[in-house]
Amino acid sequence: MTERTRVLYAIVTGASRADTIGELVKMAQADGWDVCVVASPNGARFIDAEALAAQTGYPVRSEFKEPGTDDLLPAADAIIAAPLTTNSLAKWAAGIGDTLPLALLVEAVGAGLPVVAIPHAKQEQMNFPAIREAQARLTEWGVRLVRIDADADTGPLPWSAALKALG
Repeated sequence: MTERTRVLYAIVTGASRADTIGELVKMAQADGWDVCVVASPNGARFIDAEALAAQTGYPVRSEFKEPGTDDLLPAADAIIAAPLTTNSLAKWAAGIGDTLPLALLVEAVGAGLPVVAIPHAKQEQMNFPAIREAQARLTEWGVRLVRIDADADTGPLPWSAALKALG
């Protein structure tokens, strides 16, 4: 019996540096992961979905599937959500799954899957009390947060640190 390949969902929201998600895909594939990209509606504006579909072998999903249709993606074994906006962070911590990525993140925490997130926003947004509370709540629930300089819009996202945080 052959062993199933581990599946990583790379969830992208509408923050700067989302266009570098292909780097995470490449690194994760080299580490033995089968990668699927899921983008929020705003995150989809930042990425090249065709190139990512070619790179992963799966369509990039950004909408819920039609009722009664089969899933297009295999089930996730782990998730990396990056870059993650403060809007998505706050909704996730409140259990609001009004987009496909948020619904998947809520389900992943409920299922006990390994989840890593790289919040990415201005420092003023990250310092907002509800955002600090959301980060604390998610961490308490087992989500591993990889921190970056909040104003580093031009630097690379710490993809290797996110992969390492999966364990």
